[in-house]
Amino acid sequence: MSIVWLALIVIFLVVEIATVGLTSIWLAGGALAALVVELLGLGIVWQIAAFLIVTFILLYFTRPWAQKYLNAKSVKTNYESLIGQKIKMTERVDNLSQTGKAVVNGQEWTVRAEADGDILEPGDFGEVLRVEGVKLIVKKI
Repeated sequence: MSIVWLALIVIFLVVEIATVGLTSIWLAGGALAALVVELLGLGIVWQIAAFLIVTFILLYFTRPWAQKYLNAKSVKTNYESLIGQKIKMTERVDNLSQTGKAVVNGQEWTVRAEADGDILEPGDFGEVLRVEGVKLIVKKI
């Protein structure tokens, strides 16, 4: 089993290096723990338990921290930068009539309200909640 755990460690590390996105490093840590348990002479059940427990602990406790600090410099681009923005409606937003437009950063967008019953008039302000296809979903401010 030592060879299996070593092979898994290598595979997970190669995948991690290839993707550079913190995808499988946690599994490599779990495989390392299972290898240690195997070297201590414990059975396959203990090895698998060590693999699962250590992988879960690493994912649960260190992944959020790593994502926060390693991706802190990422810049939101394209539509991601629109989420949370306050925008002014240029055309009446009515989901039932399928109308609504706003100009954001010089580009005209189709706008829909979060709830079908909400109506936003030209000049009203809304906050972009999400982007669905080419439509901004907003809530009235």
